[in-house]
Parts: sequence; C-alpha cells; structure tokens
Amino acid sequence: MGWLAGVLILFFGLLASIALHELGHFSFAKLFGVRTTQFMVGFGPTMWSRRKGETEYGVKWIPLGGYIRMIGMLPPRRGDAPGQVRRISTGPWQGLIESARGAALEEVRPGDENRVFYNKKWWQKLLIMFGGPAMNLILAVVFFAILLMGIGMQQAQPVIAEVSPCMVPKSQASVDHCPAGATPTPAKQAGLQEGDRIVSYEGRAVEDYKQLQKQIRDSAGRTVPMVVDRGGRRLTLNVPITRNQMRDLDDQNKIVEVGFLGITPTTKVEREGPGAVASTIGDLTGHTVGALVRMPQKMVGIWNAAFSGDKRDPNGPIGVVGVSRIGGDVAASDQLTGGEKVSYFVMLLGSLNLAVGLFNLVPLLPLDGGHMAGALLEALKKGFARVFRRPDPGYVDVAKALPVTYVMAAVLIVMGGLLIYADLVNPVRFNG
Repeated sequence: MGWLAGVLILFFGLLASIALHELGHFSFAKLFGVRTTQFMVGFGPTMWSRRKGETEYGVKWIPLGGYIRMIGMLPPRRGDAPGQVRRISTGPWQGLIESARGAALEEVRPGDENRVFYNKKWWQKLLIMFGGPAMNLILAVVFFAILLMGIGMQQAQPVIAEVSPCMVPKSQASVDHCPAGATPTPAKQAGLQEGDRIVSYEGRAVEDYKQLQKQIRDSAGRTVPMVVDRGGRRLTLNVPITRNQMRDLDDQNKIVEVGFLGITPTTKVEREGPGAVASTIGDLTGHTVGALVRMPQKMVGIWNAAFSGDKRDPNGPIGVVGVSRIGGDVAASDQLTGGEKVSYFVMLLGSLNLAVGLFNLVPLLPLDGGHMAGALLEALKKGFARVFRRPDPGYVDVAKALPVTYVMAAVLIVMGGLLIYADLVNPVRFNG
C-alpha cells in the first residue's frame, strides 16, 4: 500500500503541475481577450468535463500532458477574406497547411476578429505562451524553497562518522573486511578517528564539508597537514593523500582521478536561505539544459536499456511512469524516515517542474517555445519596418512551420512511447 500511495502522490502531483501549466497560458489568454474554448488536462477521449461560460474544462484519459484551445492559433493567408481560406493544391504539404488553417478558422465566429490569437500584439502572444513554462519554473522555485528553507536538507559536516580501513577495488567495495595485503586508507594511516572534527586542511580553516572535499580531491599524491579537534584537544596530523578513480562532482557520468582520504562525514539537517534556493535552481538549470542538448544521445541509451537490457542511466531521461515508480519506491523504503520521504517527494516535484518548464522553452513547434519564437520574430520584423519606414509586415505566419511541427510531434510521441516502455521493462530504481 505504501508503494501504491507513493505512485499516486507523484502521479497526481504531475497532473496538478500540468493543470497549473495550462492555467498559466489560460490566465494571460483571458487577460488579453483571446476566446478560449477548452481547458483540458490529458489527451484522447474525455473522462470528465464541464462547461462554464465559453470554456469547457475537463480531464482526458491519457495523462501525458494538457492543452488549452484558443481560437485563431493559425492565421489566414494574406488576402483571404475573414474566416475563409483559399483552396490551392501545390503539393501535399501545402494542402496540409491549408487544411489546418481551415480547421482553425472554423471556430472563428463573426465578432471574434479582436479575440483571435494571431491578431494579438507580439508581446501579448509572447506572454500567453510563456505563461505555461513560467508557471512550472515558479513551482520549481516554490518546491525548492520549501525543501531548503522550510524542511531543510541533510548536509555533510567536517566531522568524521567513519574511517574506511583499507583501499579495495570497486568490485570489492561491499565487503565488510579488508582482504589480505590491502593498503590502509590515508585516513587510517594518519590515525584519524570517528568523531574527529577537521579544523583546518593544509593551513586553511575548514568552513564546511564541500570545501574540504574539494581540497582533498585537489591534493592527490601529496602529504598534507591537517588539524583535527578530538574531544577538545587539537592534533596536527600529516595525511598522505592517495589517488583514486571517482565520479566528477559536476558530472556524475564522468570518472576522474582525484585525491582520496577514506572518510565518511556525519550529516545533519540544516535550513538554508534564499541564496541557496537561487544557487540550486541555477545549478539544476545548467544540468537540465545540458541534458536537453544531449537528448538524442540519451535516447540511444534508453533504446538499449529497453531492448538490450543495458543498465538505465539514473541521470538520463525518465517518463511519467518512471517518475511515479520512483515515488512508489521512496514511499515503500524502510531506510528513510517520514521526513526524508517528504523531502524526496518535494525535490522530485521541483525537479520535474523545472525540467518541464525548460523543455517547453525549446524554440520548436508544437512546444510553447516555438510560438514564442514566432512572436519574437514578429517583433523583430516590425521593429525593422519601423526603423526603415516600411509598411507594417503584420503577424508571422506560423502555419508555414506546420511540416516541422508534425515531424516534431511525431518525434515527441515516439520518444514518449519509448520512455514509457523502458520505464515498464527496465525502470530507474530508487536505492535509498
């Protein structure tokens, strides 16, 4: 039951995030007078709906997104009469574009001329389309503010919880005793003990564990003086830092050779300030943008995990099913306290909202960023026309990008289906 509860918490948390994303679009559309006929969470057949005013609100059966329907998303061709589209047949793509124009204009009624999306000012279009991703980004900030400023996070301290007795190959890292002839770790050789507080390292006062960790990694192959506080007494120890292959702190997929000491720090829950929230959001944004850039490469790994049994990359793409399963694993874990489980759920929802917000800013239709790019192009063309005293070029005809839109939509559907399949047959596991 605990596993199912965790799945449902993440699942409905995602649905709520989708609904709020669409609310961001909807709020600005209403503010600027665009007639909005539907507000839906999900795709496919309608599960439930209710009409209020001119808008139908509802939930659909496939919970993989959502949408609002605004009239006039596609403009008519230049010179067409209002509400009419010239029929031309210059090729399959052109016919497809004109069919889409016709379908979009069927919803435009007499008197709607000032309520269609394409007739709005460029900055209004920009705000309408940015409203959705902005809502996700705001939610990410709120979740991480709750996590870091309200709940607090386990922070490593420069106090030794455990001293590793010996150096062993990675394949033997789980053994509970040292094999014959194993080399003692630098910490063991220097005489460090559980409970020692590291006061200074190589003559520099230690303020926190992150600083100490970086100093240790940067001092491979050197013997370093270290001052520790042991039961109120200050001791100076010379520690022979050795070299070891470890994961890079900035890129967990990268293995680097760094200095190694052989200690496990103690941790305690600490609340942080707004600066930590901003720093965390900034770091995660950089990692997420990098992941989006590497998405095609990452999807190859997803394919191999789904059909060849390769191990899933825990830092790779993950779908709604996979995230929900992680939520179940967190809820069912007997190694986490109730507070730690709450922290994981808040962190997951914050990270997901950040990823969804940034993904939707990719400047390709049918994503929100594609419409935003069209609005910015319109602003550029209008500004150019004003500077050079040329006629107003009017709105940008985004319908011309429909071929790319359909291809992109097909790619997104295939990627989504592949992620769902991989999440079912070879999911990312929570090991906490």
